[in-house]
Amino acid sequence: MLELRYKWEPFLDFGQRLELSKNTVVYRQGESGKGFYYLSKGGVKILVLSDNGDERIVNYVPVGMLLGEHGVYQEAYLTSAVTTSDSVLYYFSDDALSKVCLDHPEAATLFTNSLIYKFRVLAEIISMLDSPVEQQMAHYLLKLIKENETVAIDQTSFAQYIGTSRITVNKTFQKWKQQGLIDMIGREIKILDVRRLTQIGEA
Repeated sequence: MLELRYKWEPFLDFGQRLELSKNTVVYRQGESGKGFYYLSKGGVKILVLSDNGDERIVNYVPVGMLLGEHGVYQEAYLTSAVTTSDSVLYYFSDDALSKVCLDHPEAATLFTNSLIYKFRVLAEIISMLDSPVEQQMAHYLLKLIKENETVAIDQTSFAQYIGTSRITVNKTFQKWKQQGLIDMIGREIKILDVRRLTQIGEA
């Protein structure tokens, strides 16, 4: 994933700059696609609505990454995207994508690789759904650290990310803190024992 970050920067002139406030819906799951976006500043969470109506956070988009790639050429969005802070995004319509790829053929490969990565993330989420909560927590905490370098997330949001209760998340974090696996400073979570958390995440 890290090799994809900021690679779309040279093409921002083809997009439309958007300044969005916190909690703004960028696109909704099931909507006919209008194009895709690049996160230049701020934060965006990606959510999936299950068949029974439960909404779950499945990813936090790092700055410098694309989102909503599955919405090109009027395809329905597979997820929803909501800003987590005041953010700057660039919107790319289908025509804009065609122009980028025409002028910069390497952009087509970059876009495809980003789309493949997103499908892999969704497949990973599905494969973890029936795993024990502690295993899911370790797995996704390591994933967030790897993608964003640091994790500043409240326990309610992390609980929604895992699909469990805030109480369960708090108990697990407190246990890990006592075991010396993590440290918590405000909202920021620091991993102190990557090896042990990796073992838990892969159990």
